[in-house]
Amino acid sequence: MLPIEAVLPDLLAALREGPNAVLVAPPGAGKTTAVAPALLGEGWCDGRILLLSPRRLAARAAAERMAELAGEPVGRTIGYATRLDSRQSADTRILVVTEGIFVNRIQADPELAGVSAVLFDEVHERSLDSDFGLALALDAQSALRPDLRLVAMSATLDGARFSTLMDGAPLVESAGRGHPIEIRHLPRSAERRIEDDMAAAIRRALVEEREGSLLAFLPGVAEIERTAERLTGLPDDVALHRLHGSLDPAEQRAAIAPSPKGTRKLVLATSIAETSITIDGLRIVVDSGLARRPRYDRAAGMTRLVTERASQAAATQRAGRAGRQMPGVVYRLWEQAATAGLPPYDPPEILETDLSSLTLDCALWGVSDPASLRWLDPPPEAAVAEARQRLAGLDAIDADGRPTAHGKAIAALPLPPRLGHMLIRAAEGGFAGTAAEIAVLLSERGLGGQDADLDLRLRRWRNERGRRADGARQLAARWARLVGQGQERDDAMVAACVALAYPDRIARRRSVSGEDWISSGGRGFRLDATSSLARSEWLAVAEIQGAASGARILSAVPIEAADVERLFSDHIELRRTARFDAATGAVEARRERRLGAIVLSAGRDESASPAMIAAALLDAVRTRGLDLLDWSDAAQALRGRAAFAAAQGGDLPDLSDAMLMLTLDDWFPPLVEGRRRLSDIAPGELINALHGLLGWEGKQTLDRLAPEHLQSPAGSRHPIDYAAEGGPAVEVRPQALFGLSAHPMVGGGRVPLTLRLTSPAGRPIQTTKDLPGFWSGSWSAVAKEMRGRYPRHPWPDDPAAADPTLRTKKAAQRS
Repeated sequence: MLPIEAVLPDLLAALREGPNAVLVAPPGAGKTTAVAPALLGEGWCDGRILLLSPRRLAARAAAERMAELAGEPVGRTIGYATRLDSRQSADTRILVVTEGIFVNRIQADPELAGVSAVLFDEVHERSLDSDFGLALALDAQSALRPDLRLVAMSATLDGARFSTLMDGAPLVESAGRGHPIEIRHLPRSAERRIEDDMAAAIRRALVEEREGSLLAFLPGVAEIERTAERLTGLPDDVALHRLHGSLDPAEQRAAIAPSPKGTRKLVLATSIAETSITIDGLRIVVDSGLARRPRYDRAAGMTRLVTERASQAAATQRAGRAGRQMPGVVYRLWEQAATAGLPPYDPPEILETDLSSLTLDCALWGVSDPASLRWLDPPPEAAVAEARQRLAGLDAIDADGRPTAHGKAIAALPLPPRLGHMLIRAAEGGFAGTAAEIAVLLSERGLGGQDADLDLRLRRWRNERGRRADGARQLAARWARLVGQGQERDDAMVAACVALAYPDRIARRRSVSGEDWISSGGRGFRLDATSSLARSEWLAVAEIQGAASGARILSAVPIEAADVERLFSDHIELRRTARFDAATGAVEARRERRLGAIVLSAGRDESASPAMIAAALLDAVRTRGLDLLDWSDAAQALRGRAAFAAAQGGDLPDLSDAMLMLTLDDWFPPLVEGRRRLSDIAPGELINALHGLLGWEGKQTLDRLAPEHLQSPAGSRHPIDYAAEGGPAVEVRPQALFGLSAHPMVGGGRVPLTLRLTSPAGRPIQTTKDLPGFWSGSWSAVAKEMRGRYPRHPWPDDPAAADPTLRTKKAAQRS
């Protein structure tokens, strides 16, 4: 008896009373295979039951297991439907479908005619399609189908959140059934390759545990293959299998099927084996502690696969595989204490993925803002805004966010928007068959090998034999028929197909080796210099991975420049630019033909308008600062006076660097009219510009509070330095101040000038801010010394009563 059977009466009762329920049952409890058959006998269930599965492998396995338990072939009462495979008939009552298939179905038929219940299995995985499918189902239930039963089934204790989301749905919990599990930790060095440590751990586990099959979790296909290479010479009774999404279905079935008597199974798997499937005879798990997940890099505008530590929830799920049927052993390749440092859960996909498909689907549903639907975690606003921009570039939505006719056609296809756009445009050009093949090749990993040359992979796949390759070809033919064409192919259009899907990834080589490329979207790409693609001048790039500044090209196809010009003639722009060259101090005007960030051709623009050149000079100062300008001493002095006067309470415009930069558009453009160089601006023109900013009243205030000169009693004018340390200062000979009994002041009579008194030879003799005190104090000692050095000049005993003069005594007598 399965543990889930103990709570099935409670679940059935809940669904008789209301439309929704939440079922929490640990892995191995039997919820995937037992719940749907139990609903068939209910009075309200006169239509189909849709069971949503997160993966194709799990969908097939669940349908085949339920059919086996019912004693029927799959496809009769119980069937399944995935993108590459389908087994169903008119008699099918339980249909296991992938989450993406369900989203497409409810979009096409919001009433879900003929469907009595939808079961969302493994909702704790929080895939985008699962979250979206549940949001659409709840919306349809509230508006169109109040009789529709919805059940969220989770393997973790987060059922309360789903219960709240689903209008307070009853929460039914199963205790589950688990056998004892012993966990052994094998700490590893981060510097060692994971394949070496995994192979060693697997060999150790096979020696220490003499019975039972072994499941090893690795982050990706490449690690699986490298680990398999290190496991040569296994005992004869150990059969090695691989298990990942890109395998042929027959190979996947072989991996989870019971082992022949007298043999042990060793399965190297990705996270695909964490949930939903059971491997008979399994009692040993070796966990690398790593997972490879898609992470959308919004800055790069691309999704990249990232290898990172598995979450605590994933580690628990993996360990649970060992105790489903019997007591088990788990080998973890990390220290025991490190488990607490693992992230608690995998983040919901909706928070870190490209939301283009979701945004378009919501628009078709009649929802302009996806956040208005019911979500556990609403989609981030920034991601939705970016998705709208991308969809607008594909002509899928209009300026108001409503789907266009082209957008509706895209959404009708079971493809991401980019590939749907490609297929439709290819159909218009008569090569839909080729586009459909490219769409399959980019959707199904591993077809045609792993070569970066997409054209080579396409030719290999066409010659591949096997159920998976055949199924993929049938899928391509089906997609071509969806756009109203047969399998018309034109191998010359392979690059055109990729370019239509990814116009922002058209790339041009920018290094002789072919390692460095620039894309039309502005991002830099990297390519292995040994690749045959490196000799091409242009590439239509399909898949990339890595950082935005240097993403690695995973797949691409050469494209001719003429084809780029033809395909994107509407997007090629003639750009006239004028840029300031700091080395020459002049503006360089150029004409460029560009496809996004790629310059197709360029040359000098001899006919650049004066306004364009003036704008470039203005931009140079705006970006590089005022130091580019030749500020004369007089101009700097004027700005210093203005700063001082403002500090004394004067109502004056601010002439600081910050304010001049802020008001640059107001005062600077007239200075560069008709000029090509900043050096052509005369220093006096900058002073005039500053005077213009001050205005007549400002200049009057400035002269009152911060006069430019000190007018001495002798009639001489001496410039005042307002930037001097210690306050405004002036250099003057004492003879020019004879007869002056009050100290000279500025700032409206509030700030004493610092008088730097000098000898007739210009050497400093005294500094004072109290002239009367100087006359009555230290003047006598200064005068006594100066009479000996400069006997021709007057040094009276009472300078406050003497006549001011800058002449010698003899010259004064002559006059």
